[in-house]
Amino acid sequence: MRTGPDAGYWSGPWPGEDGGPRRLGVPADASPAPVITTGTPVDVVSRTDPLITMVVTRDPGEVFLLRNGMGPDVTCSVERIDPDSLVAVADSGPLAGGRMWPGGLAAHANGSLYVVFGRHAHRLAPDLTVLASTELPRDRPYNSFVILPDGTLVTKDFAGSLPGAPVAPDERVPCELVALEPDGLTVLDRLVLPEPSIARLSSDGRHVYVVGDASLLRVGWDGRFVPDPGFRAAYLTEEGQTYGWDCVLALGAAWFLDDGDGSTNFDGSFRGKGISTTPLQLIRVDLADGSVSSAAVCEAAGGLITNPPIVDEQRRIAVGYDSGNGVMAAFDIDDDGGLTPRWRRDHDHASHLLLLPGSGALVTGDHDRARMVEQVVVVDIATGTELVRTDTEGPLQSAVFPALGWDTTVYWCSLSTVSRLRFG
Repeated sequence: MRTGPDAGYWSGPWPGEDGGPRRLGVPADASPAPVITTGTPVDVVSRTDPLITMVVTRDPGEVFLLRNGMGPDVTCSVERIDPDSLVAVADSGPLAGGRMWPGGLAAHANGSLYVVFGRHAHRLAPDLTVLASTELPRDRPYNSFVILPDGTLVTKDFAGSLPGAPVAPDERVPCELVALEPDGLTVLDRLVLPEPSIARLSSDGRHVYVVGDASLLRVGWDGRFVPDPGFRAAYLTEEGQTYGWDCVLALGAAWFLDDGDGSTNFDGSFRGKGISTTPLQLIRVDLADGSVSSAAVCEAAGGLITNPPIVDEQRRIAVGYDSGNGVMAAFDIDDDGGLTPRWRRDHDHASHLLLLPGSGALVTGDHDRARMVEQVVVVDIATGTELVRTDTEGPLQSAVFPALGWDTTVYWCSLSTVSRLRFG
């Protein structure tokens, strides 16, 4: 049984995206994690099917895969897959969705699985029987959700451009938070935010954090939404800078990457697709006073990201990346939150990250555009030294979610492919 900020989630190794609502990208419980060193052998099995977003792992052997169709108005589905072969052994069947943008899947502390995709939310039993469904208020895609410690689900509509449907900055509409009770998915409360948001939500206890398209916002939860008007940390301060994506809540701060505009230029990779003219920044917002500081990940124009950094709380190291220019960089975090460059490498990474904190192994992607193959590369977070590199069968650069399984297993998802990597 979990306690603290993750109390709303099941006690498996990876019950939701990024391992939990603070988006730390680390194992969510004490499950054994792979010990990866230089040259550790890895066995890879891949399965290609459109469109794959994420895996969550619940009880031993229970691996659940979220997929959706293609087009402007599509359904999604959840499969339980064999943890080794990745073959589907159960399927929810089509679940109502809406406009296409990657949604979310999580294993709740009450034993159910929850899906948010398009403008719908669904509650599933572990056997993937549908227990409840609801249509969400706005005819827009809702990009996933967080589960609060009392079990409430909080979701939000997506304010960014969709494939084939660009939205100019002055045309973005302020987003709305929606709280759902977990039994029947009844709407408990709604709150229109002060600005649009493209990023996914993060939460810590009863506080929900929203990276808006210009500021970091905070909203409390006490059975209803409690706005915090005194906390609005403006990070969009330079001409040519564009909005941030999801934030990591660690070491008393929110951490995220900016220059997020341009993701709809994706053509199998993000290399060369950025439109921002200021260097891409790793941004830190102090959660006590709202002060904002930053450090450049890459000094070149054309930076682009669609996902969060990683923060190693144990070693006080933050790692950011620039998918538009193919750079990854690490920074030491001092006691006051200051950032000092630690290492930097050419690295075509774009997805969410997975950290094995015990060994400091950081699981990343490195897309080989010449061969159109996504590689999984494990590096030492302390030094940037490459430990393991292996091909998957995925042709697309991953912009979605990895997950941790059991028995030294990691699951790597791209929009085209899911791979099982067994180390050792």
